[in-house]
Order: sequence, then structure tokens, then C-alpha cells
Amino acid sequence: MNPGVVAVIGASAGLVVGILLTLLVLRLRRAAAEQPVDPTRVPVLEPPRPTPPAGTTEVLAVLRSCAVIIGPDEEVVDANGPARRHRLVRGTRMVNEELAREVGVVRTDRRARELDLVLGTGPGAVHLATRVLPLGADFVLVLAEDRSAEYRVDETRRDFVANVSHELKTPIGAVALLAEALEGASDDPDAVRRFAGRLTVESRRLTTLVGQIIDLSRLQADDPLLEPEVVPVDRVLASAVDASRVEADRRGVTLTVAGTTGLQLLGSERQLTTAVGNLVENAVVYSDSGARVVVAARAVPGSSGQTDAVELTVSDNGIGIPAADQQRIFERFYRVDYARSRDNGGTGLGLSIVKHVVAAHHGRLSLWSQLGRGSTFTLRLPAHHPDQPQPAPEAAADVTPVGTPPAAPAAPVTPTPAGPVGVTRDPVPDRSTGAPTSSRRSRTARAQEATR
Repeated sequence: MNPGVVAVIGASAGLVVGILLTLLVLRLRRAAAEQPVDPTRVPVLEPPRPTPPAGTTEVLAVLRSCAVIIGPDEEVVDANGPARRHRLVRGTRMVNEELAREVGVVRTDRRARELDLVLGTGPGAVHLATRVLPLGADFVLVLAEDRSAEYRVDETRRDFVANVSHELKTPIGAVALLAEALEGASDDPDAVRRFAGRLTVESRRLTTLVGQIIDLSRLQADDPLLEPEVVPVDRVLASAVDASRVEADRRGVTLTVAGTTGLQLLGSERQLTTAVGNLVENAVVYSDSGARVVVAARAVPGSSGQTDAVELTVSDNGIGIPAADQQRIFERFYRVDYARSRDNGGTGLGLSIVKHVVAAHHGRLSLWSQLGRGSTFTLRLPAHHPDQPQPAPEAAADVTPVGTPPAAPAAPVTPTPAGPVGVTRDPVPDRSTGAPTSSRRSRTARAQEATR
């Protein structure tokens, strides 16, 4: 086709399209002009969305406590890491209904409010001291401080006071009843001797209990590593064994010290001697005649070949500890065999003191035990090097109740079967008939009941 003809056809088509568009615009303008105008109509403008004060996001990011900003539509505008870790918010909404209600109240009356939140139940419950306050004209700020550790300390303190009150009441009541029985049995030398012996046992138990309570309170108040001393391990073991030597001889139990000599620790010699001494005393008391108790020290080399830690072990072939009790024996006032413990003057605080001493020295405490075969307690403590800086303490001062048996001490202990643990007491006979007297029977029974 001739190019000239093509150009003419294109120009004609463009002209037609332009005419049609012009006619459409004119028609729309005419329709708009014919529509009546409402003089009261005001154009609607979208209001600007409120924003939190400048810098709040940066402030929330550096806070250790939980912090949440709630917007005018009850949506979460901002929340820091602790708030999300404690699951106070999910997405843009508050999770806790009680806290959400408090936010609504504060938004209405514009007054700060405080409340205590408990998230979860049982030992793992989280206690939050919460404060809700207005932030500007449109926002509400929620601040929450985790007080779970303080609540646990208070609960432990209350339990401790209750347990101490009970444990003190028992020997004090026994002493009072025994004194009354002694007074009533003044004409019976055998009864006087029997009750005087029990009175001595209860008074010693009371003295031991008070002393251990004082030791435990000192352990909680003192840090042995604030002003540490170089502690020779040999001296600690010797002192601990000597303290139980007389009782071991009386019971027919052999005490042996073995292992590496010349090792040193850093901390409190008094505390470490008390801890090892408590373990030795328990091993002697809960072993039968002919048993053997071995106290040993062992150097634990590190990756460089130098001594990294010192392990102190107290092993016996006594009666052993049931598996069900191994998780709880380090609790205050807990006893595996209550009758035998009371008969031996036990207070239930000895192993709790051991646990606190090991924790204060940044060590680890572990236990291996089997019924009828005996027990081995192992204290693993950071070693002291006189010519080098003290190595970093172990991260966790924990108690490992059960597991594989520790390394055998230098002098092995041969298991022996456990013997009977029952204790019997005879009533005080009447000197003329051989039967318990009616007037003395009540005092005797009450005194014996108090000493069981």
C-alpha cells in the first residue's frame, strides 16, 4: 500500500478517537453541573494515627523488666524482649485477662494501678510485680518485675522457721517429760539411770541442732571466697576423721584416710572441715559393726595436665540409701530412717550443710548409693595453685543425687549386708511386783513416747 494512504488512514483514526473522548468529558461535566450541591457537606479527612512518645522503643529495649505499650484500640504497640519471654503478649494482644482488664481501668480513670500476677502453678510459677500507668493521652504502659526468686526465698524461710520450731519443740518436750519421769521415779535407781541416759541424749541432740542451725545461718550469710584462705586438704580430712574416731571405735567401724596428699583448696577451712565431718559422721552412724569408712582425696587433671580440681570422697559399706530418697536427702530436716536418725541424735541438717558448703566453694556434690552395699559422697572442688591464678570456678554448684559410681578410693570398701535397725525400750518395773506401777506408768509411757 502507498505510504501516503497509510498516513491518511492513521490520522483519520486518531481524529475520530479524540472527538469521542472530548464528547465524553463534556457529558460528564454537564452531569456534574446539573447535580444539586449540599451546602452542609464537609469533606471527611482521615485523622493522623497517634504514636507513642519519641524514644520509648529505645527505652523499652534496655529495660530488664517486662515493658508493654498498649495503644488506643487495646492493641500492643510495642513490647520488649522480657515481656515476650514471659509470654505477656501474643502478636498484638495481651495474653493475661486480668492484666488486660487493669489496662482498661487505667485507660478510663487515668490513674496508675499495681497488682501481683502469678503465671503458672507449682514450683515453677512466675511472680510478677506489675504496675500499669497512663502514657500520654492515648497509650497505657505496663511494667512488670520478676520477683519469683524473692518469693522462693521467702517461702524457704517460712518453711525453715516452721521446721526449726517443730524440731526444737520435740527435744524440749522430751526433756520436760523425762525430767518429770525422773522426779516420779526418784525411788527407783534403775529408772533414774535409764531416764537420765535418755535425758543426756536429748540434751546433746538439742545442742547439736542449735549448733547446726547456727552453722547453716552463717553459711547463708558468709561467702568463703570473699576473703579465702589456702586450705590443706590433708588437714581437713584428718580433722574430720578425728571428730568421729571415738564414735567409730565404740561402734566397731574402721576409719581410713587414703588417696593423694599435699593437695590444696581455696576457701574456708572451717566450712570444708564441717562438710567432710558431717559426711564421715553419717557414714559411721549408718554403718554396722565391722563396717569400713574410707575418706580419700584425688587430684583431677585438666586439659593442660595440671591439677584442675580436687575430689574428696567419703565411702562406706553401710546400709545404703533407697533410690526414692536420694533425690531428697539434701533437703533441710529430711531423714531417710527417722527412727534410727533420732536414736543416733540426727537432726536432718547435716547433708544440707554439706550442700551449702560445696555451693559456696563453686563445687559439685554427687552421690552413689545402693541398699545393702553402702554409699559414696563425692565433693569436687576447684584446686588451688600457689604459683598460678585461681582457675575459673565451675559454672554450676549443683547436687547430682544419682548416677554412675565415682572413681574408687585408694582403699576399696568391701560391701557387707546391713543389719537390723530397730530399737526397743523396756518399761520401768515396779520394785515389788516386777510390773509397771499404775502411778508411774503414765509418766514412763509419756517419757518413752517423747524419746521415740
